[in-house]
Amino acid sequence: MTWTEYFVIIIVVLIFIVVFQIAKASEYVSVLKGEKKAFQQNNRINAFLMLVFLVVGLGAAWWCNKLLYKKTLLWVPSASDHGEHIDTMMWITLAITGFVFIITQILLFWFAFRYQSSEKRKAFYYPHNNKLELLWTAVPAITLTVLVSFGLYYWYRITGEAPKEAMEVEVTGHQFGWEYRYPGKDGVLGRQNYKLIDPAKNNPLGQDWKDAANQDDLHPSELHLVVNKPVKLIIRSQDVIHDVGLPHFRLKMDAVPGVPTTMWFTPKYTTEEMKQKTSNENFVYEISCDQMCGAGHYSMRGVIVVETQAEYDKWISTQKPQYLTANPGGEVAAAPVANATGAAETVAAPGNKLVAVQ
Repeated sequence: MTWTEYFVIIIVVLIFIVVFQIAKASEYVSVLKGEKKAFQQNNRINAFLMLVFLVVGLGAAWWCNKLLYKKTLLWVPSASDHGEHIDTMMWITLAITGFVFIITQILLFWFAFRYQSSEKRKAFYYPHNNKLELLWTAVPAITLTVLVSFGLYYWYRITGEAPKEAMEVEVTGHQFGWEYRYPGKDGVLGRQNYKLIDPAKNNPLGQDWKDAANQDDLHPSELHLVVNKPVKLIIRSQDVIHDVGLPHFRLKMDAVPGVPTTMWFTPKYTTEEMKQKTSNENFVYEISCDQMCGAGHYSMRGVIVVETQAEYDKWISTQKPQYLTANPGGEVAAAPVANATGAAETVAAPGNKLVAVQ
């Protein structure tokens, strides 16, 4: 914070101290003048303070927004196509609720000042009005229905069927970290069994090594995605409910034990492009856990690298199948993969022995 900001805070604190002292002094005056006169005087002071609070409050809200805006994600562009729609919905919601908030607060405090208690004025008893009841019930209801409808539409889009060309990545949460799994060249994620989970034997995901589709699956420490290419996340949990939070992509999805969930999106900017857009050389895409999943919840921070197809191909070629890590000296069984002509061929991960599967 700058010295100017500290100075403004000190001024605001001093103003509240002065107001407090005025209030205390008014109490002493009430003892000397009598109850009726004291009530009238306190009423005028409180009415005036209502206006002061309105002006100071709105000014403080504007100042806080200016001070903290760059510390939020509001100014950072969404890094996914779906996220753009989420941002649009959020700005519309903020515009509507912000307008209503400002108008209602101005009316609330102005009415408190303008119609303060007075012997010259008598309160008007207005018990009911059907038109007003209908108006302030129907308008918010219609507005919320429209906003919720758009929300459901985009929700079903990200949880619906992913494009055929989408890459698949499995993300598994546990206390307290994330595990990632990519299918090998066969394009199929192998079978899992929770009874086989054994980190000591390099099998933290419970992969069934008897399933040939498992033997070329990759288990990297980071999540790498290709820019402008759809990706489908298959989300699992090994213990409690976690939540895959992707703040820069404006997406999140619960990781529920025993119930795989999915969502898909298309990254728009590489990590390097976002460094330039945010003017932050240390920028990284993150995965956060958006559920309070235990004492180590704070440590569930994953890293996502968004890169070009060429960079991704280079990275993926350096990854070693988890099967070879769990079974040193083992061989990767090749699974049949359809080529461009539709004929079957066998492939294996780069650098691994090829064993044909009957």
